[in-house]
Amino acid sequence: MSPRAADIATYVAAILLAALFLAPLTWLVSLALRTPQEVYLGAARFVPESPTLENFVQILTDRAFGSYLWNAVKLCALGAFGAVVVATPAAYAFSRMRFRGRLPLMLAILLVQMISPLVVLIPLYRYMDRIGLLDTHLSVIGVYMALGVPLAVWLLKAAFDMIPPSLEEAAAIDGCSRPEILLRITLPLAAPGLASAFILNMIMGWSQFLVPFILLTGDGKLPISVAIFNFAGSTSASTTQLLAAACLVAVVPALACFVALQRMIVRAITAGAVKG
Repeated sequence: MSPRAADIATYVAAILLAALFLAPLTWLVSLALRTPQEVYLGAARFVPESPTLENFVQILTDRAFGSYLWNAVKLCALGAFGAVVVATPAAYAFSRMRFRGRLPLMLAILLVQMISPLVVLIPLYRYMDRIGLLDTHLSVIGVYMALGVPLAVWLLKAAFDMIPPSLEEAAAIDGCSRPEILLRITLPLAAPGLASAFILNMIMGWSQFLVPFILLTGDGKLPISVAIFNFAGSTSASTTQLLAAACLVAVVPALACFVALQRMIVRAITAGAVKG
């Protein structure tokens, strides 16, 4: 196959893959713009005859929906921030220090990322109940941190590897201690990597469903993903358009964040691809 044919095949495959993921999203947009009467038409009419934004207005002005949205932002932001804080010293040690078992330990951290939360949900539920953290935001934030640390460690190690050690050596000659070098020299230079790790962990937390669904029961504590699921379980055809609008409002922030910052995220992910 010639290089040109290979490029064409790659673009065709990418377009088909994009269409596969965009088709449900466009159908969701169609439902969200419909009036209650047009919802009953189903697939007979893809483009609404009388598109309306009233569904979005009703969702965004609902106090309960705003509370669910704020819960999701709070849980994801605190979980991502905690994961970055915990991962930073570990990533710095892997980047700058040479010790026995360094590579196996890094691979072990990566393997933890591959474990599905579903495997540990039952013991996790009993553990949180035993220590009195069940049905609290603190329990969900702790789990989000644990799930995000492996990814943050690898991303931050790649970011630290890109910083010349000579800068830190010069600071050490001037009398700076290791913690001072990390705080004053390394972290400011690794700001793009820190931001990428935080954003990716935010997106991961935003898409979480099982963890808050199992650990939270109070309606006022639920994030938007679980609240929409509960609403879908009691919805009827007359409220389908509201459910679609709520789903779009919940999905759009993560998509917009990734699209706006995709170059920085990809740069952080691929920074250590060659240099390790």
